[in-house]
Order: sequence, then structure tokens, then C-alpha cells
Amino acid sequence: MIGAEAYRVADVGQNVSRVERDSPAPERDIEEWERRIEAAIDTDAAIRQTERTALVQARRGQGLFRDNVRSIEHACRITRVARMEHLIASHIQPWRDSSNEQRLDGENGLLLTPTVDHLFDKGFISFENTGQLVVSPVADPVSLKRMGIDRDANVNVGAFSQGQRQYLEFHRENVLRMARGVSKGERSG
Repeated sequence: MIGAEAYRVADVGQNVSRVERDSPAPERDIEEWERRIEAAIDTDAAIRQTERTALVQARRGQGLFRDNVRSIEHACRITRVARMEHLIASHIQPWRDSSNEQRLDGENGLLLTPTVDHLFDKGFISFENTGQLVVSPVADPVSLKRMGIDRDANVNVGAFSQGQRQYLEFHRENVLRMARGVSKGERSG
């Protein structure tokens, strides 16, 4: 997914070996982190059992969260696929970074096809509040094109709700992968 520009990503050290760069450890660490949060929720007696179940299902894009997202979104913003069996309810502000209320908030979600969900979750794409697609400068253009994203195309996916815009701000600031030396002001233009 990441091309040669990956070496300029802020979280990659200068003396990192190829094995370390290619390691999926950060994704494994995130998965482990989310499993711990899920376990804590599942054993928290202060949370009603039905709410615990809904919160755990929300991590997987199912249940109440999916229903809440469906009340706002009707298709994948990129591909326009509208058949629910092909869509994932994806958190805009990641589940691990959200409060229990935010984990179930339909405004914190988009319906995305699996490849678009992958690109969004991993920070290779995001959206401006205006609906303009933002493509990470470290995303591999060949892989993007094969997944249906043309980094040179001017893609606008339409308006977002006020709540979605707030979550998208978090996504752009904390999930979107940006190259070292690119400031917030430089990329929002």
C-alpha cells in the first residue's frame, strides 16, 4: 500500500531496517489495543449487558452502530455501491479513540465497500468537510488505481452532516497519513 514516499512518514525512524518497515506490527498493536478495550467493556458491570453487546458489535461495524449509520448514509461515498451486503459501517473517528457514546453514534460512520474501508481505516484516504477526497501522499498510486482511486482525479463525494464533519476533522488530524514536513495548512489548500 505504501510506496517509496513511506520513508518520509513522520512515524518512521531514519535508521529503520527493511524488516521493521515492512512489519505489520503497528496493525497488530492496534488490534491488541482494541481487543483490550473490548474486553474491558465486556466485563464492566456498570454497563448494561445490551449496551456492552452493542459496543462490541460496533467495533466490527455491525448491529446498532450499522443501523445508526444507515439512517444517515445510503451508499459508499466513493464507489456508490448501495447494496448493504457489500458495505461496511466504518467509524470515522476510530472505535479505539471514541467514547462509548461515539462508538454507537451514526454521525461517526460511513458506509464503505471493503477496499475503500481499508484505505480509510489505514489513513490512506480521508475527506475534507466539503466532500473533497483527500489522498495521502504516502499511498502507493498503483495500488490506489487498482482499488478504484485515481489520486489525480478531482473527486467530491458530497456534503457531510455537521456531526460527520466534526469526526472527519479528527480523522484528518489523527488517522490520515501525511509526509514529514507537510503542515496542516499546506494540505488543506
